[in-house]
Amino acid sequence: MLGSSSELTVRRGKTADSAALADLFAESWRQAYTGIIPHASLEAIVRRRGVDWWSRAVRSGDAPLVLTFADKPAGYATFGVARSPGPLKGEIYELYLAPDYQGLGFGEYLFEGARAILDERRLKGLIVWALTDNEQAYQFYWSRGGRPVAKTVEKLGRRSLEKVAFGWD
Repeated sequence: MLGSSSELTVRRGKTADSAALADLFAESWRQAYTGIIPHASLEAIVRRRGVDWWSRAVRSGDAPLVLTFADKPAGYATFGVARSPGPLKGEIYELYLAPDYQGLGFGEYLFEGARAILDERRLKGLIVWALTDNEQAYQFYWSRGGRPVAKTVEKLGRRSLEKVAFGWD
């Protein structure tokens, strides 16, 4: 167990979590990106990340962290080696909470859990990408000391979306 506070636990994902993670992914992504990512593109992403995808993810050597509250998955984080070259070697790819658990400080448990594992792997520095229009994510990473270190544009459907990379040394 990586972290715990009474009914709150952060641990590696298990195959038994796959259905709950698929539901959590769909719910959190729809909440975060409706009105930002074009509807057809968002729904295609949600369909690709169903139970089978999560089952493979939790069986991989780099299973996601799962935050549970009262033994129910309430959030997840995926992370690993940074996908782009540069001085920041670790990356949190995704960090999401079910809408009912947002704003309660639970995201910090996932963030710090992922960061600790990346530190154990001696991956110096951390990078996290967020869509600029996702104000909640922007504020979350800013409040944890991340500062913009790069920007890019990703095209989804007919829409170009700006992404910002937050970095920590």
